[in-house]
Amino acid sequence: MHDFVHEELDLDASQNRKLDQLEARFAVRRQELDLSLRAANARLAVAMDEEHEYGPKVAAAIDDVHGRMGDLQKATVEHVFAMRDLLDQQQRVRFDRQVAASLTRDPGE
Repeated sequence: MHDFVHEELDLDASQNRKLDQLEARFAVRRQELDLSLRAANARLAVAMDEEHEYGPKVAAAIDDVHGRMGDLQKATVEHVFAMRDLLDQQQRVRFDRQVAASLTRDPGE
């Protein structure tokens, strides 16, 4: 999305400056969330090593991983809407189409 916004939407200087600020803040948040997800995955690995089956520790660790993944997705969607708020009406139409295409595209494409 970032490449599309920067390269395809003809942002003005003010939009570019605001987008750079948004991206800097999101990069910090994204790193925090990625670290949290990695820690949850590490706890899952420990639970799997301890139980060697789909036991209560593994189930709880999986729920924790899913929670971290959800946090990341929520933050990403919030960031997408924050980017959208910087755009004019014509840019938003193109942006919305790109978002929809990105979310519905076959992962193998």
